[in-house]
Formats: sequence, C-alpha cells, structure tokens
Amino acid sequence: MRAFLGTVFAATALAALAAPSGAQTLRMMKSIDAPHYDSQRTTWGPTSDIVNMFQDTLVALDWDGKTPIPYLAKSWTVSPDGKLYTFKLRDDVSFCSGKKFTAEDVIYSFKRLKDPETRAPYHWRAGNIKELRAPDPYTVEYELNEPYSELLLQLTMYTASIHNKESVEALGKDYGIKGADGTGPWCFVSWQPRTEVVLKRHDAYRWGPSMYKNKGPVKFERLSVRIVPEDSARVAAMMGGQFDITHQFPAQFIAQAKAAPTLQVQDAVPNFQLLYFGFKTTRPMVADKRVREAMSIAINRAEIAKGILLGNADPAFTNVDPQALDFAAETKGIVKEDLDRARKLLDEAGWKVGADGIREKDGVKLQPKVYFTQAGNTPRVAEAIQGYLRRIGVQWQLQPWDSTIAAAKMAEQDYEIWSVTVPYLSAGDLMNIYFDSRNIPTPNRMNWKNEQTDQWLKEGRTALTEKDRAAAYAKVQKQITEEHLWIPVLNINMHMVSNRKLKVSKPHMIYQNTFYKGLDFSL
Repeated sequence: MRAFLGTVFAATALAALAAPSGAQTLRMMKSIDAPHYDSQRTTWGPTSDIVNMFQDTLVALDWDGKTPIPYLAKSWTVSPDGKLYTFKLRDDVSFCSGKKFTAEDVIYSFKRLKDPETRAPYHWRAGNIKELRAPDPYTVEYELNEPYSELLLQLTMYTASIHNKESVEALGKDYGIKGADGTGPWCFVSWQPRTEVVLKRHDAYRWGPSMYKNKGPVKFERLSVRIVPEDSARVAAMMGGQFDITHQFPAQFIAQAKAAPTLQVQDAVPNFQLLYFGFKTTRPMVADKRVREAMSIAINRAEIAKGILLGNADPAFTNVDPQALDFAAETKGIVKEDLDRARKLLDEAGWKVGADGIREKDGVKLQPKVYFTQAGNTPRVAEAIQGYLRRIGVQWQLQPWDSTIAAAKMAEQDYEIWSVTVPYLSAGDLMNIYFDSRNIPTPNRMNWKNEQTDQWLKEGRTALTEKDRAAAYAKVQKQITEEHLWIPVLNINMHMVSNRKLKVSKPHMIYQNTFYKGLDFSL
C-alpha cells in the first residue's frame, strides 16, 4: 500500500511539473540525464538525444539504419581512392542565433573535434583528416590521409554535429551546460541538471532531411524534457496523460502500455543496442581469460530476458547483433552457457572455494568491483548476474552511479567490470568504438591493446570494397569473442510510447534516439 501511495504521489507531483506553459508545449520524459550537452566531449547516449534536436550533421541516417542521406550537405562526391570527399552545402541554413551557416562552420567543427584539447573520445568517427578546405562558402573539401569505408555513416552521428564558433568561445567551459547554438529544428533554452531540459522551436528551420514529410519548422513552440528516474513514476505519468511521449518506458510495463486505450507503442526497427559487461583486462582479478569466460557462461541470458525485460530483449551470445551490417557468423557458438565448465575454468585458474563459498587466490577473494548507471535496466540485470555467479563462487561488488557522474566515475577506471547499453550502427562501428588501442582509456575501457586487432580494424576502415571490409571486421569479432573481453547479455528492444492524441512518425534507431528531429510530430 505504501509503495502504491508513493507512486500516486510521484505521479501527482509530476503532473504539476509537467503542466504545459502553453498549448503548444510538447512534454517528453527520459530516465537518464547527461553530464553536459556538448556533443564532441562525450560518448554518452543521454547527451546525443538532446543534441540531435538542436544541432545538425552534414548527412542524416535514413529509416533503414544503414543509408546516409543529404542534410546540411545537399550532395557529395568521393574520389576513386576514397580519400577526398567534396560536400556541397545548403545555402539556406542558419543557426538559432541567426548566424548564417557556411563551410567555415563545418571546418571549425571538425578541427575542434580533432583538437587534442577538446579530448573528444569519438574523434576517430571523423576519419584520419589530412586537410579541410573551403573553395567557396558552400563547398567543403574533406581530405583524408587514408580511406575510411564508413565515413558517411559515421557523419550521421551526433559527434559530427556542426557548431557555431562564436557560441563555443562565448560560453567557454559552460558550453553545453548553460547553452549551445545549433542549426537544428529546436533551440537550446535551458538545462536544470537531473530535472529538465527546455528547447524552443527554431522558426527559421526549413531544411529537414528527406525522410520527413515536414521539412520544418516543428509543430510545437516548446519542448520540455523532464528527467524522471523512477520507473513507476514514468509509467503512472504516461498512463495518466501528464506527458506526451517517452522513449524510455520501462520494458517490464510495455504490455500494459500496449493495452492502454490512451497510449500507442511503436518499436524502433532496426535497432542495435547491446547491454554488456566489460572486463578491464589490466586488473589482475580479471586478466585471465578463463576467469572472464567462466563469468560469461555461468549466467542464464534467456531467464534474464524473460524475467527482467519480460521478453522485450533477446539473449545476446555474440557481441554484434546477427542482423547488423558485417556481422561475423563464425562468432556464433563461442559463448556457450555451461555451469560445470565455468567452475572447472576457475579451478584451473587457481581460484579455490573458501569457507564462505567465495573463491580466493593468494589471499585475494574473487570479488570484482562492478560499475554501472543506476537508472534503466542495468541495475536489475546486474543483481541477477550477481546471483548467478554466487553459484560458482564469485561475488560481484555492485557500484551504481547517478547518470550525471557515471561517465566520470568510469573514466577513473577503479573497477574490474563495468556495464553500459551501447547503441551502434554496424559491426565495424562497434569494433572501432571499443577495441582500437587508440581509444584507451575511453571508450576502450578494457585497456585492450593488441597489434593484430589494431591492424584488422585499420584494414576494415580503409577497405575500398564491402567484401574486404566485412572480412577484416570478422577477424576482430572472432578474436575479441574468443578472448571473452565482454559478457554480452541482451540485445535490447527500443520502444517509443506516446499519447494517442499525438500524431507521430516512426521511431528512429540512431543512438537510442527515437525522436531524432521530431519534425513529423503534431497534435
């Protein structure tokens, strides 16, 4: 009864907070906030979904999740050697500040992304840039030192957003915190950490990508994005009509949402999101791959998918979704759940069961420290895995962190294991994000440094044919799977839940961002 009253109280409080300032306010909920909203300085999905609303990229990602289409760049050509991309830009684009968008903004943005002082963890997404030139105000010559087989695909990502130099320099360290200028359909108004992000309509916007019927402006005057970490509060608020839309509706309540007469539920298809636990291989406790494999094969993924996600996820036995571009079929069958083998591997590695049931070696107990964000599915999944691993004498020490500081805490690397749910575009995308030694310490939190891995990744990046690219990335997938650098757990489904009074477009899949630009949404 107390829990029910608490949920009712939370929903009542949210109703007051969510009351629109006017009839044209779109009310959105998300469960996780970001440390900031500067797209170049983070890998964090909770930054990307807001950034995608107020900033634009040269190319957009079509509904199929694989095809780059014109956006700020209306067309492009690629040289036969794959090193020179010539982008023709739109000449009718302006920033929210009113400043005209030109080639100089593109050049500034990518130079800032590559500047070591920016400390951009995803700088590699822009390729190995040799030179950026502007022959005229609406042409950019984007020259690479080596071919990059997925450059256009990567340029659809929020990391490649175009920034206004004047805004960056005026705000300094507060850029992405107190404000940020952009050419997107929405304009940044304010951010109250852990509480609310407010955006307003960009009235001049008319350059939406071809995937949308409405090219702009958006149909709402304002967008209020409330941060509501509590699952039951988000469910009650959506059921009660206090909010219009969310892409972070708790998976365990999706069936109720589908049955609710006031709500509509849409699945993002395709969608590649992996919930995994990764090992910091330089920590002695998990340096032995036998220990890593034992933990991976001692859990029951099907039970986790059914019991915690209620079927709104699929068990993941490979690091790359079988439906993703360049998936390596030979990685199937490497991870096989087997409790007896898990115990045998730990015995062979010298970890013996102690009097308390926890294994130990050289006076050290097998109690790895596990970091993760305290919101979303991960806490319940981590607790389930903790229970499974007690059966083989492993005791996970769980350490959840608030989403606003989780990235910073993971960057400190004081753990054996960490977890995130990572959205990705392709096998090559996922492999390059995490397993290139250049990305140590973030996002290569495994501290995996292997010359062969780096060589295969380079071969995939610089391939001039799809066949060569797929072959190179397949070698990486097989290697890192056999090393058990991760525990792949679930391929997470993604839903967009909205009030039926809201006319919606199909949900997008890019980096956990079903709303994307919001151009085809209206009452």
